[in-house]
Amino acid sequence: MNITILGTGVYGLSMALSLSKNKKNKITMWTESKDNVKRFENYQKNGIEAFNGIKMPKGINITDDYEIALKNAEIVFIMCAAKYVGNVSKDMKPFINKNQIFIIGSKGIEQDSCRFVHEVFLNNIKTKKLGVISGPSFAIDIASENPIGLACAVKSHEVFEKVSKAYKGTNIKLRESKDLIGTELCGSIKNVIAIAAGILDGLGYSESTRSFLITESLHDIRALIVGLGGKKNSILSFAGVGDLTLTATSTKSRNYSYGVLLGKGDKKKIEDYLNSTTVEGYYTLKSIYQLIKRKKIKMPVIDLIYKIVMKDEDPIKLEKFLMEK
Repeated sequence: MNITILGTGVYGLSMALSLSKNKKNKITMWTESKDNVKRFENYQKNGIEAFNGIKMPKGINITDDYEIALKNAEIVFIMCAAKYVGNVSKDMKPFINKNQIFIIGSKGIEQDSCRFVHEVFLNNIKTKKLGVISGPSFAIDIASENPIGLACAVKSHEVFEKVSKAYKGTNIKLRESKDLIGTELCGSIKNVIAIAAGILDGLGYSESTRSFLITESLHDIRALIVGLGGKKNSILSFAGVGDLTLTATSTKSRNYSYGVLLGKGDKKKIEDYLNSTTVEGYYTLKSIYQLIKRKKIKMPVIDLIYKIVMKDEDPIKLEKFLMEK
């Protein structure tokens, strides 16, 4: 199967590594610059430091040309950062065809418009052959061939069946969903809750208190999913409770690590971390906050996290909030 992956960040690279285990797949990766092409070629020769030296297979092709990347693709994975999906979908449009399937792995909500990533994509490319994948999966774990479960939300079962064939023989199991909104929301908001969990860690609270937060958040997220037109059971999926549990309990999560710094209150380290690290939850928090205000949905935990992160309120208020909620 001819597969194209747009984006060569760590998640895109890990997905390419996994899909390459199915020897029937022929994989091409697209990146935005010739410098990244050279970097990828180095990954094939010398390995990827972030993956403990795992090398990209020689059989995976790399290009910075949309036409070359998309010409023969049967499945196209969108793996660039969420903020670039709008531009990428516009730029790729002249080179796609009606038979191609598009799977979005980017997580987040567009700033200002507060649209979900699949809505941004559909605004530029009209297709019913669309899906979203999300679930508990650090890139290093995918690359290291650990068993991984992902939700795959699709507009049709035929799309799910074809994508499942691409993953046959890999370390990734897909579970079908029809709820694109709920799946995307879970994949985005878990980064915000992970910041709050990190704050509790930084304040010195135990795993028990962080589990308290996670459980309360699950109820709030389920209500938000329904309020935005999704299905409440999506909270029980790989994208929901699975991803939230992983991201809100591990120091591998950049969002969690950022929260720890907030809890400790070291402003210099907080600033340095934001300047040197992409903290998805920081940007998603702005969008989620705007979204719930526009939709007039009450979600006090988001209001409080927003005040702590953006308005410099005392993180200790999070503990008080949990006890009084």
